[in-house]
Formats: sequence, C-alpha cells, structure tokens
Amino acid sequence: MIINNVSLVRYTGIMDVEGLLWEDRLATPLDIYEEYANSLNATTDFVQSKNGKLDLDHIYVKIETEDKIMGLAGPMNSNVAFIIAKQLRQILIGKNVFATELIWDQMYRKLVHGRQGEPIWAISFIDCALWDLKGKILNQPVYKLLGGATVQKIPAYASMLGYNVLDMELVKKRALEYKSKGFKAQKWFFRYGPAKGVEGLNKNIELVKTLRDILGDDYELMFDCWQSMDVPYVLSLINSIKKYNPKWLEECAMPDRIDSYIRIKEKTNIPLAGAEHHYTRWGINQFISKGALDIIQADAHWCGGISEMIKISALCTTHDLIFIPHAGAMHSGVHFSFSQSPAHTPMIEYLVKWMPILQYFNEDQVKVDNGYINLPEKTIGLGVNIDNNKIINQEYIYE
Repeated sequence: MIINNVSLVRYTGIMDVEGLLWEDRLATPLDIYEEYANSLNATTDFVQSKNGKLDLDHIYVKIETEDKIMGLAGPMNSNVAFIIAKQLRQILIGKNVFATELIWDQMYRKLVHGRQGEPIWAISFIDCALWDLKGKILNQPVYKLLGGATVQKIPAYASMLGYNVLDMELVKKRALEYKSKGFKAQKWFFRYGPAKGVEGLNKNIELVKTLRDILGDDYELMFDCWQSMDVPYVLSLINSIKKYNPKWLEECAMPDRIDSYIRIKEKTNIPLAGAEHHYTRWGINQFISKGALDIIQADAHWCGGISEMIKISALCTTHDLIFIPHAGAMHSGVHFSFSQSPAHTPMIEYLVKWMPILQYFNEDQVKVDNGYINLPEKTIGLGVNIDNNKIINQEYIYE
C-alpha cells in the first residue's frame, strides 16, 4: 500500500454552545506580565462564543493510498499544517503505509531545527493519520493493531478547564453535576500564579477546600498549575492543600525546568504529574531519568504520535510510573489507552468543554457513559471520519 497523496483541508462550521463557553481561563506563564494577566488571550487556544454560537476553523491532514483509502488526523492549527505541507509531505509520497519506523525516523531527522513544539506536532498528526489508515486497510480498530484491548472500559476523569473557579457557588454546582454524571474524579485548574501574591494564593486554596468539602473525602481530586508557578509558590500552596488529599498536582513549573520539579518532589508526598508539554521519548526521559514525576501525561497529538506513545509507555512501565495521556479522550488517546495495562494507564482525561469542540466535525465522537469510556469495538481505524452535515465550508490549503 503506497502513499500517493497528502493533503490538508480546512473545515469551518458553527457549534451551538450553552451561553458563554469560556467563563474564565487557567493561570498561564504569561501572567507575570500585567498586560496578559487578565486577558483571555494569554493562551491563544480560546475562541470565545457569541450568542450561544462558537465559530470553528479546524484543519485535518488526509493521507491517501493509490487505492483511494484515506487516513485522517486533526484538528491542528495552520502553523502545524504549514510544516506538514512544506517539509514533511515530500517524505511521505511513495512510501509504504506500513513503514512506520522508517517514515517517523525520516520526518524527525528532516526537522533538525524542530525538537519541540509545533514541528513535533506535525509529526504526531501524520503518525496518527497513518495508524488510522493502517486500521482502515486491515479493517480493524487501531487498538487491535497495538496488541489488543486489556479492558472493556476505562474510567474517565472530568477535566474542568474553562469553568469559573472564583464563584464558589458555581464551583459547587458544577462539581456536583459532574459527580452525578458518574465521574469518579475531577481535575480543576488554578486561576492564579505568583504574580497575584497572597490574595491569589488564598483563592487557589479556597478552590481546593470548597471542592473537597462539597465532594467528600472519598472523591478523587486533581489540580493543574499549567506551568505557571515557581518552587516557593508551589511549596506554599502544597503546605496549605495537603490536608485536602489531592490525587496529584499537575505541571507545577514550566516543562524545561526539571530541577524545579525535583525540588518540589523532595518536599511533598502529593504525587506530581506533567510532561504534556515535553515531547518525544527523549524529552520525557529527562523527567523519568531524574525521578521528577510520578505521573506522565504525554499527548498523542503532541509528543510524536501513537508510535512515540508506545516508546514512552515502555519507558514509563520500566520505571513503574503511571502514564495517563493528556487529552486522552481524543480517538488516538483512546485506542492507545485501551492497549495498555490498567496498572499503568488506569484513567482517561475527558476535557468536558474541549472534547466536543475538538471532535465537532467527527461522525463518531468519544462519549463518556456513567463515568467510563467503553472499548470502541466497532470502530475501523481510529474512527476519525468527517460529518459532512456539519461543514459550512471546506478548502484544501497549501496545495
């Protein structure tokens, strides 16, 4: 099976949402600068809804064989699409679809100036599209190609990005709502980092206390710092919230400051999670080899694709670490997770606001059933197929 075409297509559509989609944002590394501290644009991923409508602009990569079988992956931003079109497409044309290691290695060696960020994202989306294509050629779900399922269902935790975390009555309402939906765990995002001083710290602490009080002592709670804190601040935060027994604290510092994670880890029994913003087995191994994290959170669309997730998982299991992929309820993450031991990949992250957005154009979206994601037994490939009824406009780009 030879690849004879690689294209990039942009789909636009309008998604109905309930009210204001992004009620607030999480803390970000840019918050140390006043001009960004109160802006929704401190992270560029947030496009705000208007009058209950959200404008969507998603780009997918399509990899097609000479027999017109097609693999898909997305959505990605235009920067990633440009890298695929201008630097990686030429590597793929004429290659055998099943030459996974050859294609990956040549892409990686081609991008000698891109060891992190969007160049690795470009490799990731191509790799995921190739796994989707291989599944379609063999008429099998991808988890079977990865070794088969280890379980029939995996618990999902509700990741609460985008909800207001300053109004404690709203926090209580949402926390109980998602508990009632069957989620056995929730992750909430801190709003403030060191720039907001003691006032911001106390609001972060209040969030943790409120959630523990309303959800009870036997409910699992996790908290995300999103790279936005420093060692002294995190240690002060930990000292105040450890009595509320968080399951983990996530991305305490920026991802290249591994020594900061080590200093924090030496001072707490709260498990530390992270590495979603580090890429490839070599990047993740920097955390693993130094014993800096308890839970690894690589993302199949960021770290190098499903092929690289397999290698990262091998590193994690060698060191007896937990591996819970970031945004794991995307199709690629679901198929990967079902192929892993539940001892090492026991949960899937379901971002309750993001997943419906990222999967809007998909015919078959990943759903949570009473707190669990079920094995996608009837899926062919990854199950990434476009619902043409949701498309207002489509165009091929970088042709």
